[in-house]
Amino acid sequence: MRPPAPLSPPSGLLLLLVFCPLVVVVQASSSKTESGHSTHHGDTEPDRCMRHHFVETITHSIYKCNSNMVLLARCEGHCSHTSRSDPLISFSSVLKQPFKSTCFCCKPHTSKLKAVRLRCAGGTRITATYRYILACNCEECS
Repeated sequence: MRPPAPLSPPSGLLLLLVFCPLVVVVQASSSKTESGHSTHHGDTEPDRCMRHHFVETITHSIYKCNSNMVLLARCEGHCSHTSRSDPLISFSSVLKQPFKSTCFCCKPHTSKLKAVRLRCAGGTRITATYRYILACNCEECS
């Protein structure tokens, strides 16, 4: 009787064992800037509050005017702050406002005024003005 042959993988095949490390979730830290607004570092969520560009043709239906395509911006996304409602304590039998609610919204932080000339029927031109959003921020809802 022959001794058993040592176990070895077939030639040309390498056996590799991989162990997955423990994943640690780190919450994004926030800090206040000199102007008192929160800034978020390490926020990698794709749907966070940020500026989004889109193109649109501005029209005026009464004067039959329209513009070429105009680059506009909007604030869109969610804020990582937690919204909450706390009960208010009163020493009266009537509670006009029983709760104090705090929530945060994605709002324009800075913008600038822009204008675009619209070409109208009959060769006249009119000017349309709008705010172009430069930056968005999570701010307390009003």
